Amino acid sequence: MKSKIQELLKQSVNALVEAGTVSEASVPAAIPVDSARRAGQGDYATGVALSMARPNGLKPAELASMIQDHLPAADFLDKTEVAGPGFINFFLSDIALTDVVAEILEKGNDYGAGDIDNPDRILLEFVSANPTGPLHVGHGRGVAFGDALARLLRVAGHHVDTEYYVNDLGRQMDILCASVWIRYLQLHDKDVTLPVGAYQGEYIMDCAKAFREQVDAEFANLESDPPDVENDDKDLVLTKLISWCRQSLGNDDFNTLRRFVLTEMVEMIRDDLKILGVVHDEWFFESRLLEQGDVEHAVSQLQEQGFLYQSEGATWFRSSEFGDEKDRVLVRSNGELTYFASDIAYHLDKLNRDYNYVINIWGADHHGYIARMMAALQAAGEDSNRLKILLVQFATLYRASVKIPMSTRAGEFVTLRELVEETGKDAARFFYVLRKSEQHLDFDLDLAKEESSENPVYYVQYAHARICSVFRQMSERGIARTEKGNLSLLASETELGLTKSLVKYPEVIQNAASSYEPHQVAYYLRDVATEFHSFYNKERILDCEPSLRSARLDLIDAVRQVLANGLNALGVSTPESM
Repeated sequence: MKSKIQELLKQSVNALVEAGTVSEASVPAAIPVDSARRAGQGDYATGVALSMARPNGLKPAELASMIQDHLPAADFLDKTEVAGPGFINFFLSDIALTDVVAEILEKGNDYGAGDIDNPDRILLEFVSANPTGPLHVGHGRGVAFGDALARLLRVAGHHVDTEYYVNDLGRQMDILCASVWIRYLQLHDKDVTLPVGAYQGEYIMDCAKAFREQVDAEFANLESDPPDVENDDKDLVLTKLISWCRQSLGNDDFNTLRRFVLTEMVEMIRDDLKILGVVHDEWFFESRLLEQGDVEHAVSQLQEQGFLYQSEGATWFRSSEFGDEKDRVLVRSNGELTYFASDIAYHLDKLNRDYNYVINIWGADHHGYIARMMAALQAAGEDSNRLKILLVQFATLYRASVKIPMSTRAGEFVTLRELVEETGKDAARFFYVLRKSEQHLDFDLDLAKEESSENPVYYVQYAHARICSVFRQMSERGIARTEKGNLSLLASETELGLTKSLVKYPEVIQNAASSYEPHQVAYYLRDVATEFHSFYNKERILDCEPSLRSARLDLIDAVRQVLANGLNALGVSTPESM
């Protein structure tokens, strides 16, 4: 509907250009049309006259009247009016509102889907949590947001591949392996204590037990005593622990342990994602970058461009020349590459694949990382505009109004699996996308399980199930449904209110996809459910005159279809009974 109104406005403005009333240069490339924000102001509105008036020496209201006068006739409009300082309001006709019901029933699952001549190819990376333990409820928001965004972009007409980047190298993996090894030694009655700074969760012991059962090797034969760490700080304790682990096992056995632990953690994360209905198209391991020489190549590329220098034995990148707050280390004084060096190589790899855009979904704590990454891409000669970085605030879980703490290292967290088992996949996904990704989200565990209108996902799903119940009742009562109802009979306030909501669905999908905001769909579905429940409580459906009954059945069937399409776009199921 929005595009239809834009086309009418384009024809009107072109007529004014041909008449010499306005200049062609003053006409915007895309004429703005928005949904009306207040009752009584129509269904859509445009402020195009406000932007075009001054360049043409006209008053906005005067130009708005001219545009209104040159609008072609359209049966989907009841009337237009000039309002305020120069807005034009558009009121949809009853025919336009009821025609959408027939359109929805005809298109079915495709209603609202985009039809783009040149769709973008997009690589969407999300979650990418360190493989040091199961996903917890804090990660869940990035999981649900990323998967919903991928689905939305696909519905909007784009080609989207999803990817999980696995940081399988570095200190955190070393700490994890050492933690599992100590638990393994404890299983063999060795007098070894797991330091406070190591990973403490029960899953560490589970991994150690699996290692003992599946790996045929005598890893418990110690040749040296544990290091003395009594008076050391946490970081030094962990450094000594890692060194002792490596020396005691030797490179081959340590690598055997590392591969096993990594495989266990990655499979655990895969399973955590699957219970929320998320399957990534690709898993990309950091170690692959080193094996292919990509990190060294990336560093050399920046060196050749003259953006690296040596200081205090380390190699620095001049990121401050590209807007970063300070320069960054790529190679430490001991010769070790930093995480940033690997990240540069990874992003260059992604941009060199066949994609128009690359989207990263990062935790909000990575905000300061954006400037340095953009700086690196610019220094490497890449178009940094091809990289979109979206930030997601971690969700805070509350039970009975009490905040639940989260700490992966200390093992004090509610896993994503536990959350889904308690609330269900649908409630978890819907609640996670109820806010803008960069806004703080409080996840009310009790509300997510509540079966009432206060629970938004229950409220929406109940509307879908309620409609399915009407059709079951119709079948049980032997009531025949005519192939096509007389939609012109839909004239009550609640009926037209429902159809106005249905008209907006394609626009909601496009807006949500283009702005990367799945929460727009969640809010829209809640509004449609509200309109439907109001209609259901006021109007008879099965017990009314047959022709009106057929029209109302078509109407609620269209509502059911839109609810199903929207819920599917968010990865939420559509129950037929509740």
